[in-house]
Amino acid sequence: MLANDFTLELGTKNIEIHQKHNEAGRKVSLVDTGLNAMTGARIKRVEDYIDDDIFMLTYGDGVIDLGIKKLLEFHEKHGKIGTVTGVSPQLRYGELLIEGDHVLSFDEKPKENMSSISRGYFVFNKKIFDYVSNDDDCGFEKDALQKLARDGELKGFLHDGFWQCRDTFRDYIYLQGLFNNGKAVWKKR
Repeated sequence: MLANDFTLELGTKNIEIHQKHNEAGRKVSLVDTGLNAMTGARIKRVEDYIDDDIFMLTYGDGVIDLGIKKLLEFHEKHGKIGTVTGVSPQLRYGELLIEGDHVLSFDEKPKENMSSISRGYFVFNKKIFDYVSNDDDCGFEKDALQKLARDGELKGFLHDGFWQCRDTFRDYIYLQGLFNNGKAVWKKR
């Protein structure tokens, strides 16, 4: 069963086995972190289930063609507590450079943005648990990540490949179209 897709019915011993895989050795823990807990509290509440000093974390609301081995190598090399993956997203709107009321330039949906955004793919050392608390109000982004950055303990791994959020129905339709047309570059074969 450990190398299969499966469905577990909580509160019972019912397990439905699906497709078999060769990725033996993966470990998945399902943890009830509480209905009202913010992201920082949720991370703190899985601390007892993290066996290794280095672990990965994601929000799970996007897809990316990220090289996991390169990300881990980057994290291990810099020796800080955390690594966040950043991307420069393609803007959905035209970008204006305005001085006073004079438009100096107009760029329709530029391919490159000068800033990077967090894509919610992280690597951490267990010291991250010192930056979060069990308090339901503990936020990960505003509390832990900002403090890590101030303390010089957060490095950015810039990714220039594919990334797409799946926050809206529009995002879903776009990603499903890529998948259906064999263009799911995030899918590992």
